[in-house]
Amino acid sequence: MSDIEKKIDKETAALLETVSGEIDFNAAFNIRSNSGCIGRQSTENIKIDSKEDNPGLDIHIKAGTKGEKCYIPACVTKPGIDDLVYNDFYVGKDADVTIVAGCGIHTETGEPARHSGIHRFFLEEGAHVLYEEKHIGTGAAQTEKIIDPVTEIFMGPDSYLEMDTVQLGGVLHSLRKTNAKLEENAKLVIRERLLTDGDEHAESYFEVEMAGAGSGVNLMSRSVAKGNSYQKYQSNIIGNVECTGHSECDAILSDNGRVDAIPMLVANSKDAALIHEAAIGKIAGEQILKLRTLGLTEEEAEAAIIDGFLK
Repeated sequence: MSDIEKKIDKETAALLETVSGEIDFNAAFNIRSNSGCIGRQSTENIKIDSKEDNPGLDIHIKAGTKGEKCYIPACVTKPGIDDLVYNDFYVGKDADVTIVAGCGIHTETGEPARHSGIHRFFLEEGAHVLYEEKHIGTGAAQTEKIIDPVTEIFMGPDSYLEMDTVQLGGVLHSLRKTNAKLEENAKLVIRERLLTDGDEHAESYFEVEMAGAGSGVNLMSRSVAKGNSYQKYQSNIIGNVECTGHSECDAILSDNGRVDAIPMLVANSKDAALIHEAAIGKIAGEQILKLRTLGLTEEEAEAAIIDGFLK
């Protein structure tokens, strides 16, 4: 066990395993806990530095870097923490990397805890990034756990960014904002998966501008609203040139859950091919019945359907 691993308490370790999986401590990483850094490492190709003007990081990835990972998880395990962090990623020409982020909050008292992460991505020509982000709240159900992520994306010509963002539950309130601008032949893929329950409230806003010819975006959101929870999804795809854009929102309601879906398209060019789809419904009774014939209870059948839907 490394010295850094020894510094991680059990609550933080459990959150890290959920939001980041098994961290490769030979790779580049920065582990943030309760507004401080408990471990950092740069590599020859990925340099992580503290910002001089704001809390957060400047991450520079060299041109041509291939197959490396960078981990930047954040955890909150103390009540009363209001954590704000600014992380900027500068991805060099033709680099091909995976960035693993995410935030977990664990509290056992009634005091609220919050994490607000503002991430900006600057992709140079031909850069290729897979960005994985998971959020979760654990601990006492009645405590306020708030996660408000902001993502700003600037994509150079022929670049590619695939963003997989997941909220696993336990977060009382989240306001999720994503903005992107795509240059020539840049491609953006976003997959959002959300689970809310109880009195949880989640809002997601996406705005993607296609500024370069041949650019394209595929935006997909799947969500489940259980209990008395509420979700709002709003997307705005703007095509200023010859481009392609697709927005798809599928939601399942259970109990007294509510969902608002507002997909928007703006075509400023006759060569912009833009499509949006939205569907909201409940779990079909025949699906429950089929699984119950296999020996599952109604609750187990519903859980299995929801788990499959969100994968």
